[in-house]
Amino acid sequence: MRIATWNVNSVRSRVGRVVDWLIREDVDVLAMQEIKCTEAQFPMDEFGEAGYEVQLHGLNQWNGVALASRSPMDEVQIGFDGMPGFAKGEEGPGLPLEARAIGATVNGVRIWSLYAPNGRALDDPHYRYKLDWLSALAGATRDWIGAHPDDPIALTGDFNIAPLDSDVGDPTFIPGVSTHISAPERDAFQALEGIGLMDVVRPLVPDGFTFWDYKQLRFPRNEGMRIDFVLGNHAFADHVTAAAIHRNERKGDGPSDHVPITVDLDLGIDDDDRPMIF
Repeated sequence: MRIATWNVNSVRSRVGRVVDWLIREDVDVLAMQEIKCTEAQFPMDEFGEAGYEVQLHGLNQWNGVALASRSPMDEVQIGFDGMPGFAKGEEGPGLPLEARAIGATVNGVRIWSLYAPNGRALDDPHYRYKLDWLSALAGATRDWIGAHPDDPIALTGDFNIAPLDSDVGDPTFIPGVSTHISAPERDAFQALEGIGLMDVVRPLVPDGFTFWDYKQLRFPRNEGMRIDFVLGNHAFADHVTAAAIHRNERKGDGPSDHVPITVDLDLGIDDDDRPMIF
């Protein structure tokens, strides 16, 4: 079973690239972030013709997450328990929930597509929102693992955190000044690891970025960031046989500023009944 995650930065703008890549790389489940559309606007036909069912959560032209799968998706959930909301200039409970999380179970594996808040600036209310969002994610995941200790789960997506100094190649990110690399954000990432999750890609692909800004020739200079991850519990990690960061997807016409990541699992299941594409 091959699982992928990709911040596509507008699925309508890049549906051809995304679907072609899915078929070429033989992906079973793709978690997408920043789809930037509602369900009515999503290019369902293109995915359906390629053999994929889609579940998504999109509210407008911002944010948005989706899962595309060649196998049935069960227990679909929009948002996670305790997920906070955000509204500029407002505080307190009951704020609008953004389209940042969707989960489903595929072939017994619980998969989440997550788009963590950016944070914007260290003194911006969005930064506090980001930390609260990540804390709630850790709490909800810890509770799920406690209730399902033997079941595999993967948190995939754009975490908007570079947890290690080696994950930062963009010179504009400055310690003590910039988001994504601040100590509280890195602590929040470590808190996810503290509840029993691990980055299943890094041991197999120790180097490489997943994001390059469109500005200042960041990609040709390889001034990128590693901010997209697949975090799995032991029940998930024990099945991982391979992983890859698909850097070439940042090349060509109209790429996203992120590239996809794939993880291969050996679940001991027969996938001969998957839809065939001719």
